[in-house]
Amino acid sequence: MYRVMIIDDEVSARKLLQAAIDWKSLDMELVGEASSGIEAINIIDDLHPDIVFVDICMPFMNGIEFTEVATKRYKDLVIIVLTGFDDFEYARQCVRLPVVEYMLKPIVKKDVAEVLAQVKEKLDKQNTHMQESGEGITPSCIGQITQYLNDNFTDSNINLTSVAQHFGFNSSYLSRKFKQETGQSFVEYLIKCRMEKAIVLAKANKKMFFTANEVGIPDPNYFSRCFKKYTGITYSEYVNSHAGK
Repeated sequence: MYRVMIIDDEVSARKLLQAAIDWKSLDMELVGEASSGIEAINIIDDLHPDIVFVDICMPFMNGIEFTEVATKRYKDLVIIVLTGFDDFEYARQCVRLPVVEYMLKPIVKKDVAEVLAQVKEKLDKQNTHMQESGEGITPSCIGQITQYLNDNFTDSNINLTSVAQHFGFNSSYLSRKFKQETGQSFVEYLIKCRMEKAIVLAKANKKMFFTANEVGIPDPNYFSRCFKKYTGITYSEYVNSHAGK
């Protein structure tokens, strides 16, 4: 099942797109949404979408800026840009970006369904090719990948796409096989590696900004959320609870 993310600063636009499509019939599921490109960049590694709808006009980081960043980091990500009529010419000037489609807002249900059907066909062919080639992901490959993560999780640039490229696999295919073989998603395993190291540093009374950088999550807000989700308490609470021990 392909994972879809919606990025739009208008709540009504996000809800309209969610309700307009019979996602299950397309073998797709909505896994999350964001109200800005910056928010999307911060959570995209957790959601790992295959397809992203992104509005061209948003505060802080617009759809084109998001696309420029995302296509460098996530080579297999399918991006569909939503644009109002006034921004359409601006969007067309950005055709150098690897965007599947520019769609005018307000969206037309039939048009969106047709584009998604084309995207599904493309993704199906890619995944079939990967599953049928010398390149199939075996349990031994997964073992190599988990060891690679154990050795390199402190690199802040490491993510599913970079690891897939390093080992020569399609990222969506790797994501599914990794979950099948380990019982954890790729992101869950990477976060586990980082949080276990963070716990060691917290017990040593290290400052949060130091620990965040040491474990490969330089964004302190994102690190803080990850740590609390993993341990159940904040970083400072964890440090204080182990002070003097």
